[in-house]
Amino acid sequence: MFYYLFEYLNEMDVPGAGVFQYVTFRTAMAVITSLVISLLFGKRIINYLRKLQVGETVRDLGLEGQLQKQGTPTMGGLIILSAIIIPTLLFAKLHNAYIVLMLISTVWLGAIGFTDDYIKVFKKDKKGLAGKFKVVGQIGIGIIAGAILYFNGEINIKHKVYNEDGSVVTEMVETENGGRVERVKWEETGLTKTTIPFIKNNEFDYRWLLDWMGDTVANFTWLIYIIIVIFIITAVSNGANMTDGLDGLAGGTSAIIGLTLAIFAYLSSNLIFADYLNIMYIPGSEELVIYMGAFIGACIGFLWYNSFPAQVFMGDTGSLAIGGIIAVFALAIKKELLIPIFCGVFLIENVSVMLQVGYFKYTKKKFGEGRRVFLMAPLHHHYQKKGLHESKIVSRFWIIGVMLAVLSIITLKLR
Repeated sequence: MFYYLFEYLNEMDVPGAGVFQYVTFRTAMAVITSLVISLLFGKRIINYLRKLQVGETVRDLGLEGQLQKQGTPTMGGLIILSAIIIPTLLFAKLHNAYIVLMLISTVWLGAIGFTDDYIKVFKKDKKGLAGKFKVVGQIGIGIIAGAILYFNGEINIKHKVYNEDGSVVTEMVETENGGRVERVKWEETGLTKTTIPFIKNNEFDYRWLLDWMGDTVANFTWLIYIIIVIFIITAVSNGANMTDGLDGLAGGTSAIIGLTLAIFAYLSSNLIFADYLNIMYIPGSEELVIYMGAFIGACIGFLWYNSFPAQVFMGDTGSLAIGGIIAVFALAIKKELLIPIFCGVFLIENVSVMLQVGYFKYTKKKFGEGRRVFLMAPLHHHYQKKGLHESKIVSRFWIIGVMLAVLSIITLKLR
């Protein structure tokens, strides 16, 4: 909203109004505003939740300090969601297709998580929202996100044009002062293309999955693309949900991932950086940097109250939303194939649960008794069972997250 106000003021030649044209300035303002909202209103939200007796119900799983968390307010994801949405509305271009997509995803996934928490807390049903309804909700946002990314006319991806000998095609372009300069030629590419890490000229087109079946079938690439979008959103959303088991773990890890994605979005939206790094140029995606600035500020601000010992838990209201947000954002900037790297912590947590459950069922069927790979799953509880304090576990997972983030960023040149 402020963007449009200051755009008008800039047209009226009001001194200083033009600063709102800079993405970096608006991103900084989004981060600051998000932190302020988290810190100032977070306490009020916590007190209100405590007044409503929205406390966590904890089962005794034999973990040190676990029962001390009994009654800690949950549904703190409301702090995160408000600290994302409000700064985005204030500082981003609201007519931008990417911003519209991210706001829809945030509200949609937050509503699914809120419904789950509401049933657990107020309906006294420990199972919460039935799993099939969660999946239906995730499929729904997957269809919406996939359709917007594929069919929306405002979304376009560009790549450099090459000659047959591998050299870059150039063209003469007229400059603002009336001169002419030779620049690299860019042209629109298929919306189903994405980035493959560690590969030179690293583009993969989902259309190739159907090309062998003929052009008639390949025209339905949009359907395959939407199915892939649904799978990615569901996987990352559930991975974040699994990670939310220790004070500060999901929030801190998500902030690290958010910073990585913000860097990717900024580089992809800048023609000079895209040219230098030989990556896809995505016009309009610079607004996503502002959204992700609010996301990072919200996660860090939430840690003020969620770090050990936690005064509030984000609940599914927060964890399902932040996982889905990360997935949709990565899809928007064509970095979804990098998710196993920069979301490595989420992946490990998810895989640990699948291994534990799968091996237990297999051994029970084969030997008559279930055996376990880990002392307890998800993986962070395994280390708790080994006697490590949860603060140490969280810190080490954050360090791993930083290492994975750095590895993700260097894939831009490591090919």
